[in-house]
Amino acid sequence: MSDDFMLDTDDIERRMNGAIASLRTEFASLRTGRASATMLEPIMVEAYGQRTPINQVGTVNVPEPRMVTINVWDKSMVNAVEKAIRESGLGINPQLNGTIIMLPIPELNEERRRDLTKVAGHYAENARISIRNVRRDGMDQIKKAKSDGMSEDDQKFWETEVQDLTDKLIGAVDSSLENKQTEIMQV
Repeated sequence: MSDDFMLDTDDIERRMNGAIASLRTEFASLRTGRASATMLEPIMVEAYGQRTPINQVGTVNVPEPRMVTINVWDKSMVNAVEKAIRESGLGINPQLNGTIIMLPIPELNEERRRDLTKVAGHYAENARISIRNVRRDGMDQIKKAKSDGMSEDDQKFWETEVQDLTDKLIGAVDSSLENKQTEIMQV
């Protein structure tokens, strides 16, 4: 291998693992019939000119198994929070009570379970795209090193390293998706 080129595979792996961590957070937001504060984590609210996580504009509580409440701190933000929840695709109808937004969690019917598995598939595809983007960045670094004089054998070695890492992590995404879809479809 060339002494002057060293691909930072740890950085590439860290960035790919970031996509998987993001996927796990998104999967936690998909409800499986029980209320959870984590189901609201990926929802971003348009607040004060920027997108803000919902837990930074109010207190999220789970007072009972089928209810989530959000006590919005700024009264002017209540409508923005409600709009963000409605547009999130969670299928929850928020109810307003002053600055408190109540989210009753209905039982999941078969159609809603199928919809949630599609949402999970969409989240997984976004994670795969993120991983492939990191792979492309790594391959671009290798091509640049090749044009700077790297041998063809070294190029093939590094390309194989990056591709093996990509295949391993996309397999992890697929496995996580399969587990989440099974969890959602359980009655």
